[in-house]
Amino acid sequence: MQLSFCHLVLVVFEGTLEVNDENGVKRWKKVEVKLEDHVNVPVFPPGLSPESYDSHLSDYLSKIAMEQLPHNRPLWNIHIIKYPTSNAAGNIIFKLHHSLGDGYSLMGALLSCLQRADNPSVPLTFPSRGSAPTTNLSLESNKCSPKFPYFYEFKPFVISTITFSLDHIKQIKTKLGMTINDVIVGIIFLGARSYMQATVGESSKKSNERSTALVLLNTRDIREYKSVKEMLKPGADKAWGNQFSFLHVSLPELRSVESCNPLDFVRKAHKLIQQKRNSGAVFLTGLFLECLRKYRGPEAAAKYIHTTLKNSSLAVTNLIGPVEQMAVANYPIKSLYFMVAGSPQSLVTTMVSYMGKLRVAIGTEKDHIDPGKLKSSIENAFRIIMEAANEVA
Repeated sequence: MQLSFCHLVLVVFEGTLEVNDENGVKRWKKVEVKLEDHVNVPVFPPGLSPESYDSHLSDYLSKIAMEQLPHNRPLWNIHIIKYPTSNAAGNIIFKLHHSLGDGYSLMGALLSCLQRADNPSVPLTFPSRGSAPTTNLSLESNKCSPKFPYFYEFKPFVISTITFSLDHIKQIKTKLGMTINDVIVGIIFLGARSYMQATVGESSKKSNERSTALVLLNTRDIREYKSVKEMLKPGADKAWGNQFSFLHVSLPELRSVESCNPLDFVRKAHKLIQQKRNSGAVFLTGLFLECLRKYRGPEAAAKYIHTTLKNSSLAVTNLIGPVEQMAVANYPIKSLYFMVAGSPQSLVTTMVSYMGKLRVAIGTEKDHIDPGKLKSSIENAFRIIMEAANEVA
């Protein structure tokens, strides 16, 4: 996860280490944290332009994303970038192993360290569930413990971001009678299909070959984030850990960007998602993962998830961020985004809302997907969908 703001202040989490108990069961053990092992302050050439530091930051993100976290100390690192980019005066990067928790857990931990910039004594508020870009289900399955591991591919990849106005997304969703999730997923799907078509050529059958997106779903009945202290209470209904399932969604076919009705494309994507969401597949997947973890161990469950990821074309996941601006030690945070590193897929898209904006981060395998062209395809998909929605009476 990356935070961008006007000044840099360190935030540190308590340390834990995964160990085997006397029965051979993996558990977390509290250990002493040595800051010098976890805090990194890279040195870039001085006196460069913000655009040059954009490039240095991108290269640095790709570098640390490929590096495995040492297993002999707590599974997190913090990187402080003290150089102005075109987006902010500095950046803080939190690198956290997914075994520590899912997006809900880690976002709750982050929010426990932050306050409202305008009034620290007043709690942060979040978009209502009816309008927020959140992907969640009311299930009670797949309550994976924090020891849930992941296998990593560590392919070189590039992270780029796009920022959309939530008001614009809401305008489209109101015209189509859908959710914000439906709209933004439709935009990403159309952008991905457009990129595929432009890359392999319109005459190639490969441009419409079967492509599958893996949509990750938080299985908690989310209404608000909880603090770390609340999530770690015995019997907590919003417990810490990994609690998720996923949907396999086929990307709608696209014959030609010029000839397609972009709203029909979004409707097709919405229909496909609703069919999967309303089936028992998501619940059964969550139940299967929990049974697999319980009876065959976390490694077997992780291997199944890894295989599932490898057999899909792209992953989509998102989080809700606060409406108000956040601050750390009274320094305002301008923006934030997150990325899942080490996925076996060539394309990962993540989304987080913050201060009326939706930040979409795109992780692309280096030298396999052109991040600039893909970003342009997604931006163009948004434009033509927005224009078509504005023509709807």
